[in-house]
Amino acid sequence: SPHPLCCPQSMSSGETSFLIGEQTLPAKRFNLFLRRRLMFQRLEQSKDSVFFRDGVRQIDFVLSYVDDIKKDSDIKAERRKEFELNLRKTGLELEIEDKQDSEDGRTYFVKIHAPWEVLVTYAEVLGIKMPIKESDIPRPECTSLSYMLGPVKLPATVKYPHPEYFTAQFSRHRQELFLIEDEASFFPSSARNRIVYYILSRCPFGVEDGKKKFGIERLLTSNTYLSAYPLHDGQYWKPSESPNHVNERYILRQNWARFSYFYKEQPLDLIRNYYGEKIGIYFVFLGFYTEMLFIAAVVGLACFVYGLFSMEGNPTSTEICDPNIGGKIIMCPLCDEVCGYWRLNSTCSASKFSHLFDNESTVFFAIFMGIWVTLFLEFWKQRQARLEYEWDLVDFEEEQQQLQLRPEFEAMCKHRKLNTMTNEMEPYMPLCHRIPWYFVSGATVTLWMALVVSSMVSVIVYRLSVFATFASFMESETSLQHVKSFFTPQLATSLTGSCLNFIVIMILNFFYEKISAWITKMEIPRTYQEYESSLTLKMFLFQFVNYYSSCFYVAFFKGKLVGYPGKYTYMFSKWRSEECDPGGCLIELTTQLTIIMIGRQIFSNIHEAIYPLVFNWWRRRRARTNSEKLYSRWEQDHDLQIYGQLGLFYEYLETVIQFGFVTLFVASFPLAPLLALINNIVEIRVDAWKLTTQYRRPVAAKAHSIGVWQDILYGMAVLSVATNAFIVAFTSDIIPRLVYYYAYSKNSSEPLKGYVNNSLSVFLIADFPNHTVPSEKRDFTTCRLYRDYRNPPDHENKYVHNMQFWHVLAAKMTFIIVMEHIVFLVKFLLAWMIPDVPKDVAERIKREKLMTVKILHDFELNKLKDNLRLNPDELNKQVMIEGNKVELVNSML
Repeated sequence: SPHPLCCPQSMSSGETSFLIGEQTLPAKRFNLFLRRRLMFQRLEQSKDSVFFRDGVRQIDFVLSYVDDIKKDSDIKAERRKEFELNLRKTGLELEIEDKQDSEDGRTYFVKIHAPWEVLVTYAEVLGIKMPIKESDIPRPECTSLSYMLGPVKLPATVKYPHPEYFTAQFSRHRQELFLIEDEASFFPSSARNRIVYYILSRCPFGVEDGKKKFGIERLLTSNTYLSAYPLHDGQYWKPSESPNHVNERYILRQNWARFSYFYKEQPLDLIRNYYGEKIGIYFVFLGFYTEMLFIAAVVGLACFVYGLFSMEGNPTSTEICDPNIGGKIIMCPLCDEVCGYWRLNSTCSASKFSHLFDNESTVFFAIFMGIWVTLFLEFWKQRQARLEYEWDLVDFEEEQQQLQLRPEFEAMCKHRKLNTMTNEMEPYMPLCHRIPWYFVSGATVTLWMALVVSSMVSVIVYRLSVFATFASFMESETSLQHVKSFFTPQLATSLTGSCLNFIVIMILNFFYEKISAWITKMEIPRTYQEYESSLTLKMFLFQFVNYYSSCFYVAFFKGKLVGYPGKYTYMFSKWRSEECDPGGCLIELTTQLTIIMIGRQIFSNIHEAIYPLVFNWWRRRRARTNSEKLYSRWEQDHDLQIYGQLGLFYEYLETVIQFGFVTLFVASFPLAPLLALINNIVEIRVDAWKLTTQYRRPVAAKAHSIGVWQDILYGMAVLSVATNAFIVAFTSDIIPRLVYYYAYSKNSSEPLKGYVNNSLSVFLIADFPNHTVPSEKRDFTTCRLYRDYRNPPDHENKYVHNMQFWHVLAAKMTFIIVMEHIVFLVKFLLAWMIPDVPKDVAERIKREKLMTVKILHDFELNKLKDNLRLNPDELNKQVMIEGNKVELVNSML
């Protein structure tokens, strides 16, 4: 029987009047709560439902709007009236919820249902593939390794929610061919909402200014409608109460969107069924990338551990820390006038820390990552090919969805042009109308990239200008004397400069995202594919420069054009060029990478998790009942965040930028794959959680690959070989040590003994210009330059690069050529050896094509027999024709 609080009939009039008449504040609040709850139970059908009021017709889409009291309210009302009338003409069924029944008392909701005739018509138009027979091809058998990975596996009913089928493009004239057990459940909800959105995006709503206006996107832009979205299957915290309706959202929440399941595999088929192939393939890619990162993380961690254990015993640090060697080497000042002379052993801690990332394993890891990235991309090709087969994307007729004209393009076009393929007149935008916007777009991108470079230069100027301040402050402050051994002015400047650079990067990102979307829209791209490609190019170019420019500067420019005392290089004739940290430039590059990579990942995860949570909490808090469990299913989804058409774009962009950190500069930071692995494990669950619980359900879309991002990954993979080779050669200290070891060492038992003294050039203090000499008193006549090979003061060509400098340079160039050739040779061999499509997948594709043709042949033959029973000669003739078709297909396969 109904609960007393749910039905007004169960309460006496005295009890009700008592509640209404109570004057205390708690009773008033309870009374308001009760009245709202009673109002939502007036209808027999629960409002927390995905069906119309009759409980039979499923809600496939929802539109919402409010009464507008502004001057254009009549225009908007007329647009809605015309639009909804045209929707009904297409066959869609509408049911409107009055604003008095809404939670806020002002919002109308238009519920849309696509009946069977509409579904079958547009399923044929969109070329949707549907099952014709259950597949007799068994799923891949479990290997012995799979049993070992039992804890990470999901239940078979979750991993494979539906059996595999042979499929064919749906045809309404051949409905008997398809496995239609129940018309209400034959088309999955993702296919239903995609069909409805296709209709909504092309439905006209009137003629204005002599132009035909159409499309839900234009109505949303003009605020004629507030929102348009498909419904989630139900509440994510409880299963469906109806035995005929499966709440896939709840299943995804329980088996995918829980942080405690971070070690579990993803229910990829269920994700694809619920969100569509485009979102599904993103999670396949992210999961595969994370799995491959595990191998790189293990090897990188092993290299780091090697550096950790060999840190104390490495000859370079031992000499620097030795008071009889490093303690007696007087180094030249690092800035003019303010900075004093210093002893090399003051960098003892920095040299040991530098060895963590600058050791023999650096070369091995750089070569390994060049091979790893090749294996990753080649195996991803195979994974993608397998996915195309499993998800019925082999022929991918759905690609036409991305190639369809954008409604915005059609609305802006005044010209028509004959399409030679379809022989139909299509909207056409002359090139002369687009060229001005192309120029504006190119100029904007160039301007913002120049702004990034100028901001990087500003950070460099900051470092140069405050270095002397840090140096003098730490020299004069007695309380900092005990930390000077490890917290040097160089380190302090590098840390603050890296943090400042990260803040600038995030600020520029925020503004550029808005500008690039606006510029791309003004270019009026013809198709969705052109729109995404144009936006991707702009965003990637900017983010590449924004995130990596400072790393390229530290890796390849900093400390390379410093000069020497008397001929220092000055920026803007004022600030002396930066020298590397005493531990070398590699440790500064590591610091820069660590701050930007970790900071970006933390900021991104916090933004993705906290922002929608706070936003949705605030919207629910403003609701009258203050409880999402008491108002309707469409209102619950209406109050969620909008995922948007570019939601997936930003997810890919974030992953690709991380891929750059992992590959481009990994020789300087072997822990980068480990940090990326940890982030991605969290990222998968954060993305799953927000999609399932905090965002409206996105409109399902087809995709057979990750698109243009795959080309970007290939480009970055090739570039990473060169960058890592240059980092090892010019940023690391490996090559100079090897040259000394084999060519200049005179100690056979300890070949690296004396390397530090050999690598530091001598400078006569008397040759200092007056404006750069420190004022401190001294009892020595020479100082040493840090990591340089120049002739001594008593040489006839003093301070000119000596022969060892050219030997080291030649060794560096030789290493770059040899490493690149080795890695590229291995890359080409692996690419040749690993087929793009696995052999078993190719055989399955052939088998499925053959079976599909036979099924279609048998169907047509049986149909033909029914039509030609009275004419046996014609029947035999048609049988021969159909048989020849099958033989032809077999020969082609």
